[in-house]
Amino acid sequence: MIPFIIRRILQGLPVILGVMTISFLLMNVAPGDPVRAMVGEYYDDATLESLRHELGLDKSLGKQYLNFIGNLFTGKLGNSFMTKRPVFNDLIEKIPHTLQLALAAMFIAVPLGLMLGIIAAVNRGKPLDRMLIGLSLGGVSAPVFWIALLLILIVGVQLRWLPPTGFGGFKFLILPAIALGTRSMAMLARTSRAYMLEVMNEDFMRTALAKGLSRWQVIFRHGLRNVFIPLITIIAADFGSYLSGAVLTESIFGWPGVGRFALTAIIKRDFPVIQGTVLFMALIFVVINILVDICYAWADPRVRTAILDE
Repeated sequence: MIPFIIRRILQGLPVILGVMTISFLLMNVAPGDPVRAMVGEYYDDATLESLRHELGLDKSLGKQYLNFIGNLFTGKLGNSFMTKRPVFNDLIEKIPHTLQLALAAMFIAVPLGLMLGIIAAVNRGKPLDRMLIGLSLGGVSAPVFWIALLLILIVGVQLRWLPPTGFGGFKFLILPAIALGTRSMAMLARTSRAYMLEVMNEDFMRTALAKGLSRWQVIFRHGLRNVFIPLITIIAADFGSYLSGAVLTESIFGWPGVGRFALTAIIKRDFPVIQGTVLFMALIFVVINILVDICYAWADPRVRTAILDE
């Protein structure tokens, strides 16, 4: 297993380098000038040239790229153009907030999605099944920002049950977690229903029923594990996207996480911050993919045997 993990890590390094290279090129071809964004409306040419030289933006694109790659391999993310603070320190402050939001969203999405999918599969063709299919289809189709604004309007403003926006205690976490986890919950419900219907027709399920076990005992003892294996990829991908790209949710609810941090940097063309957040996102997805492979090996003995035989 250890050689397999090492090999997967080595395979992820070119992916990270490719993502960082593409992001560097896109930042330099995008319209806008970070130096003019820093100085505001009143500036002169001498000030602009001095700032460009100080930030290294007066060098050729090739030299900037070499400096960027060199800093990347030495672990130097640089300082923010706007705040002059180290990007690494800012990321360390933002990551726990995003992680808190992502875990809360997954805590809502995974158990509810699996439960709704299993209930729909057990009641296949009945009104309850059709109702759950309709709800899950709506959850998959509805944009995250629309759900967020709807929650703010109804729950936060009209009913005043929870704070509409802001950052603080547990109450401030509920609405953004629901908004972020709704689509994943709906997707898991639809997917788990499809897999559960397939598993329920297997011979081992009919054998377990013939031995006298109740339908729910068979589902939870035998069916759920077989359904959970193909869902690992969906759960892991959604969790990775929460950690790296919850831009809309964090911006709408005023949540001080990595997504909102990245959006502010993109608007202000703060290159070091953009590079640091992109690196964080790439690392997250590489780590998530490695953990998915390990989870597959743990959940499916056939995968574990194939890995050990390599």
